[in-house]
Amino acid sequence: MQLWVGLGNPGTQYALHRHNIGFMAADTIADVHDFGPVQKKYLGWAQDGRVGGEKIVMLKPATFMNDSGQSVRAALDFFKLAPEDVTVFYDELDLDPFKLKVRRGGGTAGHNGIRSIDKHIGAEFRRVRLGIGHPGHKDRVTGHVLGNFAKSEMDPLADLLGAVAAEAPWLAKGDDVRFMNDIALRLAGD
Repeated sequence: MQLWVGLGNPGTQYALHRHNIGFMAADTIADVHDFGPVQKKYLGWAQDGRVGGEKIVMLKPATFMNDSGQSVRAALDFFKLAPEDVTVFYDELDLDPFKLKVRRGGGTAGHNGIRSIDKHIGAEFRRVRLGIGHPGHKDRVTGHVLGNFAKSEMDPLADLLGAVAAEAPWLAKGDDVRFMNDIALRLAGD
């Protein structure tokens, strides 16, 4: 069993924020792979399903971004999983918009949700970093991250989320390189 976590902030006012791309990825994967109904559990919203034959619990913490680690810890403890069983989907400023990178462990790059998870479970979880691009100056970061995706970004966003969901079986099998490569190929074909 694996725990997949999409990061974001709860509430409709945040739904299209760049900071919520992790929630969007979680929802898209759960929809495409016919996960069960959403249940309020582990300080968040959880759904059970299968991706590529692997049992996955999808979690969207309801704690707000800065306390995401509390929700992840609650689910980890309930299922008696290790940090290595956790995959987190989240926004990454230092990646070009709609690019994706996967890695295990590493730093927080100033991401408060990742910092919270590191604090609660350690750093050895898998990270699926979804690029939102940098606005160019540090004074504009907060507005960029907490701003909605622009209308012109909706098609590339949908393409990325669709590719993540379609190629998710590679992630479930632990083939991170194939997951990244197949997404890049899929997006290059658009």
